[in-house]
Amino acid sequence: MSVYEFKANNIRGEQVSLEAYKGKVLVIVNTASKCGLTPQYNELQQLYETYKDRGLTILGFPCNQFGAQEPGSNEEINTFCTLNYGVTFPLFDKVEVRGENKHPLFAYLTEQAPFEGIDPQTGGKLASFLEQQGLLEGNEIKWNFTKFLIDRSGNVVKRFEPPVTPAALTADIEALL
Repeated sequence: MSVYEFKANNIRGEQVSLEAYKGKVLVIVNTASKCGLTPQYNELQQLYETYKDRGLTILGFPCNQFGAQEPGSNEEINTFCTLNYGVTFPLFDKVEVRGENKHPLFAYLTEQAPFEGIDPQTGGKLASFLEQQGLLEGNEIKWNFTKFLIDRSGNVVKRFEPPVTPAALTADIEALL
């Protein structure tokens, strides 16, 4: 099994098979427009611009499950990302990424790349908050901007928790390109 077996609706509501990205290195990330981590869109876009010609694609999946930080419609999300961060990488329909209604893609991603903790150096405040909320248990996605690195064969290589900046993925991305 690989990520290529999943389908999702893009931000315009059109169904897309992830098989369309076969042969690409992917970063799949759950996003939000009103989160303290929203500026990560800048680095995601920079990664995309730097490596797209070598085969990298970023796939953004808006999610409103964490602090209701993605309340807008798909059109509002797309406009926000384009105007504020110049996002040109593919964005998808708003999805749930944890719980019983999570999108099957995210069920697969979290099964393939279990939660290993949040580095106290980079995410101490977030980890403390998540612990207070009871969200640190299990392999579910913990917060906005959890990133999954996928190789050219559609295999999940690594999971990066929200405090890990997109720029910190550079060496891992280059190793797969």
